[in-house]
Amino acid sequence: MTVPLPPLPPAPEEGYRPGGRSIADIVDAEHRQLLALLDQLTGPDATPQEGLAVLTAALSRHLSAEEQYLLPAVRAALPDAAGRVDAEIDADAALLAALKALGDDGLTDVAERVRRHVDSVGRLVAELRAVATEEELIRLGNRLEIAEEAAPTRPHPGTPATPPWNRIVEPAVGVVDKVRDAVTRRPTYLADLPEPPRG
Repeated sequence: MTVPLPPLPPAPEEGYRPGGRSIADIVDAEHRQLLALLDQLTGPDATPQEGLAVLTAALSRHLSAEEQYLLPAVRAALPDAAGRVDAEIDADAALLAALKALGDDGLTDVAERVRRHVDSVGRLVAELRAVATEEELIRLGNRLEIAEEAAPTRPHPGTPATPPWNRIVEPAVGVVDKVRDAVTRRPTYLADLPEPPRG
């Protein structure tokens, strides 16, 4: 089965293998990194303030990119999963709202929501991997990485969660977030942490 891709330049020839990583590999790696960061922030020797800004930015980027490319690809390739995709979009909105209101005492709630996200999206990724070609997964992975770089670094649960509007609105909101981050010198990447989690 061929996965309907977002508008992309045509592949030059049959058998062409694009460069880059598979969307499935990227999402799996990011899920491991997010879980490792949560373990770091909720462990016995944790000092959550160090990593809360990075957790917020990483999750905001991750959810935005998934909603722009992964979830629409799953919906198109696996019509029977449409209800699960809708439930994931709703769960993402609730996670963003919890993230927006995050304080030290709310980290447990956010951690549990992230763990549920990793489980449910992990199942969708496995199903997508079974029906998509490696070339399709790589091309989607390239789009996902571009979307993450343009995505907001703060939670905006009220922004559109489905294409085409999220692909228009979220990069614009992302610009504003990045200006705020630069002005306040807010860390937004795992590499910005003194001890980045291994994922």
